[in-house]
Amino acid sequence: MNPETPESFGPPFHASAAPKPMQPSAYWGDEKIWSQRANNHNGMFDRKGRVWFAAAVRGIDNPAFCKKGSDHPSAKVFPLDRSGRQVSMLDPKTMKYSFIDTCFGTHHPQFGYDADDTLWLSGSGPVAGWVNTKVWDETGDAAKAQGWAPWVLDTNGNGKVDEWTEPGKPAEAGKDMRIAGSGPYAVMPHPTDGSVWYTFNVFVGAPGFLRFDPKTRLSEFYAVPKEMIGVRGGDIDKNGVLWGSGSNGSLISFDRRKCKGPLNGPNATGNHCPEGFAFHKYPGPGFEGFEGTSGEASYYTWVDHHNTVGLGENVPLSTGNLNDGFVAFK
Repeated sequence: MNPETPESFGPPFHASAAPKPMQPSAYWGDEKIWSQRANNHNGMFDRKGRVWFAAAVRGIDNPAFCKKGSDHPSAKVFPLDRSGRQVSMLDPKTMKYSFIDTCFGTHHPQFGYDADDTLWLSGSGPVAGWVNTKVWDETGDAAKAQGWAPWVLDTNGNGKVDEWTEPGKPAEAGKDMRIAGSGPYAVMPHPTDGSVWYTFNVFVGAPGFLRFDPKTRLSEFYAVPKEMIGVRGGDIDKNGVLWGSGSNGSLISFDRRKCKGPLNGPNATGNHCPEGFAFHKYPGPGFEGFEGTSGEASYYTWVDHHNTVGLGENVPLSTGNLNDGFVAFK
């Protein structure tokens, strides 16, 4: 297969999904030797038995409706020029794919609990991104079915999105604050209150959990209150408690209900609720000089809402990479 002849794959495949090497290979030079097009990542079933994937359906440059000057409601607030992955959907009954061209990037998909079967996605960079699958089914119009919003903290405390300061800039009285970092990794719709949670800044920036409210389009960020400890894959339980795999050999939990201070306002920028966090050591020994810790390097944590494994409902299960199995917390 020739990476430069996408026609051999059929639509929607394209040469630009196979990027040029970041550096020349000692053997291959600048030649593209990877012919992968869809760049498929994670998949999730909907209630109809269809599978929705984070996958590239075009090149990296966004269509006009995503960009500045568009009349799309989300683009008016925060235009987007590029996205590396979008969304595809396979219907096993017909074995046909549908392709949803999203303006935001995608990585992990997860369905919410709303009547519109909203698909929430991580890997979206500076924004929360979603696809209203009910609208997609009714119209087949990707622009109408999707939306996105920047991560904005309500630092002026008035309960709505206002003019904001940009990431890395000093706070200003009367303004909100937009944050960015390396964006969201795990995506976790809340089972009851309609909010959506993420593990945030797993690669760059202060790591923690981020809450997005689809109604107000406001965000809340809660940084892990210990230095040099990150969080990667996470999930939410039926009570709204967050669980994530910590880089310090512990299962990290966060319960927003335990926060004592205001959840918005000038001080609600990440370090305002250390009391909401707890750290639960994974099994196994730690490294020399770090007694009382575990050397476990868990990647992801899921919550078994339905006692699928047989250990009970609402039980967090972490990948125990050094334990040769899953680690459950009860």
